[in-house]
Formats: sequence, C-alpha cells, structure tokens
Amino acid sequence: MEKNLEIDNVDLKILTLLMEDANMPYTEIGKRIFVSGGTVHVRMKKMEQMGIVRGSQLVIDHTKLGWDISGFLGIYLDKSSLYETVATELLKIPEVVNIHYTTGIYSIFAKIVCRDTQHLREVLHDKIQKVSGIQRTETFISLEERISRPIPFGVNVPMDKE
Repeated sequence: MEKNLEIDNVDLKILTLLMEDANMPYTEIGKRIFVSGGTVHVRMKKMEQMGIVRGSQLVIDHTKLGWDISGFLGIYLDKSSLYETVATELLKIPEVVNIHYTTGIYSIFAKIVCRDTQHLREVLHDKIQKVSGIQRTETFISLEERISRPIPFGVNVPMDKE
C-alpha cells in the first residue's frame, strides 16, 4: 500500500483529536487547530473517500455487560491456502471480534469475547474447532487489558487554555 502524500499536518491533527474523542464536533476541532468547522468537514470527507477513515465505533466495556472473558486464539490451519475460507467462516461467529493473518507458528491469531468459561468452551468446541480447515487451536485468556490506544502520529495539537 502506498503512503498517501495528500495528507498534511492539519489532517493528522484532525485525526488525532477524533481518536481522543470521536464525538467532538467539527466546530470544536476547528477552534483547536485554527481552521473552520467546514474545513474539518471537507477534510474528513476527503479522508473517507481515500479510505483512511473507515467509519467510527462505539467503544463498549463488555465486562460491564457481563461478558467477562477475553481470549486470544492461535489457530493452526491444515494449509495456509485455506486462510480466506477459514476467515470467512470465523466472520460468521459473533464472539470472534478480530482476526489477523500472521507469520510464526500460527496462521491466524484471533480475539474472542465470551460471557464466562462455559460460553468460551461452547464457542471453542461447538463453533471454532468445527470450522473446516482448522487443524487445532491454542487459547490464551486475557487477565487484563491495560492499553488500548490509537497510534500517535507525531503531531501536536494545541491544548485548551481554560
């Protein structure tokens, strides 16, 4: 993938502020980086069209809703050429929240979220391990997620002077 030379520091400042607070109004972003809200809007539309911004998400603390188990699966495939087929099947399992095609001992590294250990067992045994092409899996339970943050793009955004 080519680096996009059409992105400048103003675009990066807009992205930085929205990664901190995706609900921040464009007018507020404009005030903070000394451009108009309309400029922010136009630049966001441009970055969406370029595929840099692919939408926004609501971040939920799933543990507060009773989904207490986060786990990671190292998935061994029968053949690496089965990746697309297996990835398509994993997409159908709602508890699988992301997958990565990786180098190393696993072909796929996936994150799953479950209500409890019984639910985890059902997802592993009744769903994931029944996917054709998966040879075996190794499960790692997360005890705590300490860091979940966006990448800093190395731009400084002026702080509010309150």
